[in-house]
Amino acid sequence: MSRATDGDRGARLEVRVFPRSRHDAIDGRHDGRVRVRLTAPPVDGKANSALLRLLASELGLRRSQLRIESGETHRDKAVRVDGLDEVEVLRRLGLE
Repeated sequence: MSRATDGDRGARLEVRVFPRSRHDAIDGRHDGRVRVRLTAPPVDGKANSALLRLLASELGLRRSQLRIESGETHRDKAVRVDGLDEVEVLRRLGLE
């Protein structure tokens, strides 16, 4: 079961973030969550900003089309992706 779910205005993507990694990358899925490695530390919102920048780049969207809905201070986060459905989000991330 995928943790990206369709909503009224797009998809909700469940992610687990691994800050202070060697490089920024989408690292597959585990337990239904998209694993995301980030070089940014989890301090002052730096990892959250890096997460949204990476996802926007990988999805071919503007940063303003993404927002963290829950988990701002946790590794497990829910990200709202406006303008794409679940299938397209997973396809663009190479996870389908």
